[in-house]
Amino acid sequence: MAKFEINVPFETDQPTVVVEVDPRSPLARGRHKFQLEVIDDSGNVSLPDTVDVIVADRERPTAVIAGPQVADLGKNFELNGSKSFDIGGVIKTYRYTYLGPVR
Repeated sequence: MAKFEINVPFETDQPTVVVEVDPRSPLARGRHKFQLEVIDDSGNVSLPDTVDVIVADRERPTAVIAGPQVADLGKNFELNGSKSFDIGGVIKTYRYTYLGPVR
């Protein structure tokens, strides 16, 4: 297991790692980004790859909304909630709300 600190690399010779979480101060709910670089036997370092991990409260569903970064003026566009999830349950309703312009 590995105790991660923000922006402090953890190195191992194993391809998998278990992220150790302290139940008294767990990662906050929401998205957390992790990065991997690999180094070969010549010391060459790869470009980094990242993954966003959503930490979710297991007692309530987690909404995950996706949409275009840019929408054409006067044209329809799609919002997608299909990656929303509920551990141990099923999503029955998707409630979308327009909150107005960002200021």
